[in-house]
Amino acid sequence: MGDAHFYNDIIFVVLAFAGGACAGSFINAAAMRTVAEKKWWGRERSVCDSCGYVLSAADLVPIFSFLFLKGKCHYCGKPIKLRHFAVELISGALTAALLWRWGVSGAMLVSALVMWFSLFNALTDLENGYIYDSAALSLGAVGLLLRVFAGWGVLLDGILGAALGFGFITLIILVSRGGMGWGDALLMAGIGGAVGWKYCAFGLYMGFLVGGIVVVPLLLKRKLKRKDAVPLGPFLAAGCVFTLFIGNMLVARFGEFIGYNPGWPWW
Repeated sequence: MGDAHFYNDIIFVVLAFAGGACAGSFINAAAMRTVAEKKWWGRERSVCDSCGYVLSAADLVPIFSFLFLKGKCHYCGKPIKLRHFAVELISGALTAALLWRWGVSGAMLVSALVMWFSLFNALTDLENGYIYDSAALSLGAVGLLLRVFAGWGVLLDGILGAALGFGFITLIILVSRGGMGWGDALLMAGIGGAVGWKYCAFGLYMGFLVGGIVVVPLLLKRKLKRKDAVPLGPFLAAGCVFTLFIGNMLVARFGEFIGYNPGWPWW
């Protein structure tokens, strides 16, 4: 029985990886088209970034098409942007890891939604330094809607999370006089609405910690200047996604200050 259970877990993880890779492929295409001000819904077709040739289904199999084609377009022979492969791999790996962490549960579903929305916003911020309001707030809307069905206490937790995320970044914007963008505030409002105030607080801390780990060495090596614009969205997204894995342990560790219950749906 133990071996059968283990093999079933492996099958679910593999399926989660495949589904996550497909989601990553879609998210990457949607982010690129959004930045280029093109539709990513309806009858729009995927094309080669270099020659514009309409890609077939065989060219669009996440991860495997890139490997099979050796990173080059089947039609023009020019290199395919590595970001396509990287985003599919990252999304697949994180989705599988979330399933392994939480199992088939509401926690896994909400965690995956937070991760996918965060990935989209991180990609647009990296591409053109802009976080789109609708994309940032959509996560919060979906998260709060799900919380309605879990009770008013759970909904209040989401509202407090949205207020904390938006309020904290807004305070930094006001103090720094525009050193950060309102897109970052809306991003954290959306994430906070989905994960609640406890996870949002840890996500903010982790996001700034990741940002410091990356930015400070670049400043010391003078590869980055103090006045250079640095997109914060990817760091905030990374911090919040990391919190999805260890948030309940952090809540338990600091429970005497904030209460032991990590909050819906991670209790």
